[in-house]
Amino acid sequence: MKALILVGGYGTRLRPLTLSCPKPLVEFGNKPMLLHQLEALSEAGVKHIILAVSYRAEQMEKELKNVEEKLGVKISISLESEPLGTAGPLALASKYLTVDNDPFFVLNSDVICEFPFKEMIQFHKHHGKEGTIIVTKVEEPSKYGVVVYDAETGKINRFVEKPQEYVSNKINAGLYIFSPSMLNRIELKPTSIEKEVFPAMAKDGHLYAMELQGFWMDVGQPKDFLTGMCMYLTSLRQKNPGCLYQGPGVVGNVLVDPSAQIGKNCRIGPNVTIGPNVVIEDGVCMKKCTVLNGAHIKSHSWLETCIIGWKCVIGRWVRMENVSVLGEDVSVNDELYVNGGRILPHKAISDSVPDPQIIM
Repeated sequence: MKALILVGGYGTRLRPLTLSCPKPLVEFGNKPMLLHQLEALSEAGVKHIILAVSYRAEQMEKELKNVEEKLGVKISISLESEPLGTAGPLALASKYLTVDNDPFFVLNSDVICEFPFKEMIQFHKHHGKEGTIIVTKVEEPSKYGVVVYDAETGKINRFVEKPQEYVSNKINAGLYIFSPSMLNRIELKPTSIEKEVFPAMAKDGHLYAMELQGFWMDVGQPKDFLTGMCMYLTSLRQKNPGCLYQGPGVVGNVLVDPSAQIGKNCRIGPNVTIGPNVVIEDGVCMKKCTVLNGAHIKSHSWLETCIIGWKCVIGRWVRMENVSVLGEDVSVNDELYVNGGRILPHKAISDSVPDPQIIM
């Protein structure tokens, strides 16, 4: 089987992290975001994975060379010379997807969940039509486009964009499986699969919905990245509790790379991910944070709801909160307050940032 992953975007929502690294390679749960999907696809028997890329293709290709060998899959790059939306990349990669008549997966690269690829194959083969999309339940359907479908068969009737009155609480989760015949519906030009292709497929009775079990999050922006991390760590505890960190001062779900150093009298957690080569000095308090490779948090600092970029240095007695995000190699002086700051790479912060703002 084959899979196409849509990784074409510039990752603007996840800046400043994506100014240093393509979004699919930003570490989520201590491994590149994309690797979660690649591992799950490999486990489901997918042997050829195509990445639809328009940005930093060379860096992506270089980073994924060792992943090919490790997972025993072939990874090809389908390079867009212009952004082709969410459907155009399927037409561009059709030479890979039509080699045989097997169905193929299509995924949005931002999505994190317990990927139900084996169940998707069974469901898709059972109904025998052109397409299956995974749907997930949300609390506030009015913020999304919702999917209206037959609860028994899964056959999709229509899509409603941001409904003001309740029609459904299920949304498109960005995971699909298609039969090759659906490619006849797509031309090689910028096209939206959600707005142009899916409604036509549903009208022809060729699109079915399968409901996702367990958690789901689009982690393409910092607030959702951190919420998704909480969900992912809860899922890890249920499936593999031994991989979570146990130690003095640890509260709740905490994932720590073995090379990280944590000082005395710290309070870490709940919902913290600490990457490789991170140094956390004595007396640090931290909750709902991701700390990336090589960062250094000095003594008695207090961090809540933050993403700390690669090789950052946080001074002593610093307080950071409210979805503050530091790009690569940022230094924050002692005794400062950062409230919702987005700080671009290679900056030195010598004054407090009391209000949410971008520091360029």
